[in-house]
Amino acid sequence: MRNWLRHAFAVEPPGPAEPDDAERAAVDRIVLEIGRRGLITPALLFLETGRNLNYVGAALLHYVGPFATALLNPQHYQAFATFLERRGSIDYLCGRLESWRAEPDAPEAPRP
Repeated sequence: MRNWLRHAFAVEPPGPAEPDDAERAAVDRIVLEIGRRGLITPALLFLETGRNLNYVGAALLHYVGPFATALLNPQHYQAFATFLERRGSIDYLCGRLESWRAEPDAPEAPRP
């Protein structure tokens, strides 16, 4: 009982989350589309403003998933929604957007 209680309120460590390969591909695809359209600054503003609502946003993505996957790739959609559930996902996403803005032709910038 004591061991369970010790971890009852544990949260993930601060800092950017590390996505797995499927989540990284989904995030890179989204960053690519945002960068192509020149919407990096508005996207960063939106993400920083709603930073504390990332879990609510992930729940909303799961809720509309059956309708959205009719138009979008179901694997990328599910991976992105799952990635947003983690505490450091917004930090990682903002970092990817800022790296795209700094050097869109760099090898570490996301590509399809």
